[in-house]
Amino acid sequence: MAGINESRSFIPVGIAVLTVSDTRSLTDDKSGQTLADRIVEAGHTLAARDIVTDDREKIRDRVLAWSRDKAIDVVITTGGTGFTGRDVTPEALEPIFEKRMDGFSEVFHRISYDKIGTSTIQSRATGGVVNATFVFVLPGSPGACKDAWDGILKAQLDYRHMPCNFVEIMPRLDEHLRRGKSAS
Repeated sequence: MAGINESRSFIPVGIAVLTVSDTRSLTDDKSGQTLADRIVEAGHTLAARDIVTDDREKIRDRVLAWSRDKAIDVVITTGGTGFTGRDVTPEALEPIFEKRMDGFSEVFHRISYDKIGTSTIQSRATGGVVNATFVFVLPGSPGACKDAWDGILKAQLDYRHMPCNFVEIMPRLDEHLRRGKSAS
């Protein structure tokens, strides 16, 4: 049965938030602030927060840099998941995913459908792993960020969540890299 196992200790993880927008600044970034507030409220570390424009290279470069930072276990992006010409976050990040997380998108859309109906198809939310770092690509609305955090990420980033969670597998995300090094 899914739920919190109180006999396990909470393990905080380092989470970075990247807002993708041509128009926002840190002072008026409601979606990034929504995520930052929830991350800290849950007991995790807000390891970094930034805004980049809707530019594939800038998005990819920031996420790659954060994925190499030992203090960052998870990157959450918000913005750039729609269908307009400037929406390029999935195109920037999916090519660098070592493993894609199809279930994240599917569960996100199920939760979103319950709130906004068929309008959920206008989002290309996605997730994957980059350099042993979980990366979640969310729409740019505060509501979508709340839905993804409250409905998926809060539980999956809590080591106490059973029957399984992302935190318990984090130490093994790069075992394919370690195995390759020891084999040579």
